[in-house]
Amino acid sequence: MRRILMIVFLLFVLMFPSPEPDAAASGEADVEVTYYVALTFDDGPRRITTERLLDGLRERGASATFFLIGEQIEENADVVQRMKAEGHQVGNHTWSHVKIEGMNQSAAQEEIRHTDQVLKELLGEDTYWLRPPYGLINQRERSWITVPMVQWSVDPEDWKYQNTDRVVSSVLNHVKPGSIILLHDTYPTSVDAALRIVDTLQGQGYEFVTVEELLALNGVAPQAGTMYVSADQSL
Repeated sequence: MRRILMIVFLLFVLMFPSPEPDAAASGEADVEVTYYVALTFDDGPRRITTERLLDGLRERGASATFFLIGEQIEENADVVQRMKAEGHQVGNHTWSHVKIEGMNQSAAQEEIRHTDQVLKELLGEDTYWLRPPYGLINQRERSWITVPMVQWSVDPEDWKYQNTDRVVSSVLNHVKPGSIILLHDTYPTSVDAALRIVDTLQGQGYEFVTVEELLALNGVAPQAGTMYVSADQSL
């Protein structure tokens, strides 16, 4: 009788196997969470550092936004073309990195127009968003601007400290979904910091997109003359 019961039990097990354990519950897989954030770089291009940064971003599948100084574009034309070809957003940081705030209208507009013209000749017709140097522009001057503008919500002052560990720590302590991070691709320490930041945040479920993509993902329709600080804040 016992043998018969054992045979019945085995047949039952074979016919109705136990379900596979839930992967997440067993710890065999992590739940994928995606937060979007934008890395931005000012004052380039500078061939040595910018090319190394582009190499690192490509390896990591990360996109960024570059605000370029116009007078540096021609001698680095191939680097700028590579930015666009690899899916990064290219923007205008004036011709000679002047503070627009307080300038007369014709001089300010020429700084922007000249850079815009060079970008269009090199990369084609597009809307090249503006980051005013130092993030400074008053209400009077905003009326002159015909494209969206970009500021930032996370600033580790990498230009000031030029210390990779400090920059990484500052960004990681202040970043949140929708942040726009300010860095400069002209310093080796900033390139090192940027790639470490990408590695760390990708491991936490973040995805790096351009500013234009960040706003679109958050349902924001960018407006000319508006300054975007993060995905949910504008000035």
